[in-house]
Amino acid sequence: MTCVALCVAGGLAHPAYGQSAEDAINNAVTAAPAAVSAEATVYGFDEAGAMITLREGKNGWWCMADNPGSPGNDPMCGDANAMEWAGAWMGKTDPPQGKVGFMYMLAGGSDSSNTDPYATGPADGNHWVTTGPHVMIVNATGLMAGYPDTEDPDTARPYVMWPGTPYAHLMVPVQ
Repeated sequence: MTCVALCVAGGLAHPAYGQSAEDAINNAVTAAPAAVSAEATVYGFDEAGAMITLREGKNGWWCMADNPGSPGNDPMCGDANAMEWAGAWMGKTDPPQGKVGFMYMLAGGSDSSNTDPYATGPADGNHWVTTGPHVMIVNATGLMAGYPDTEDPDTARPYVMWPGTPYAHLMVPVQ
């Protein structure tokens, strides 16, 4: 399901947020520099939690509005390889081989469990992390050697999130 001009021009409510599609787009683009997000495709979620297109892009990048299923604000933007990786993660399939991706989360995020890619909220023993502004390098297993991969990382320094899973990725804080 897509919702491009109708959602924005028609002021259609974005049911997962209780806000307009325009507000969801404005949230999504906070994740990356304007040079990336201004012409990126923007995704949001419908009332069933399925991803929908809110705005078609022109530059090969994508941005996703805050996930209403997570406890904090967590918009993100990425390149085409990062979208393939994210699709594999969301679909619980193996990430594509040999396609390193780059993602922005400049608004920070209440990301998730640092050990369980499918945890839906903080709970005892699932090592939830909250991060400030950061970028992520995904699908780059060989590049993560030497970075901390502890269950409870120092999020002010680069670290590996979801170590030991197919979705392990490098988290790099930015100021």
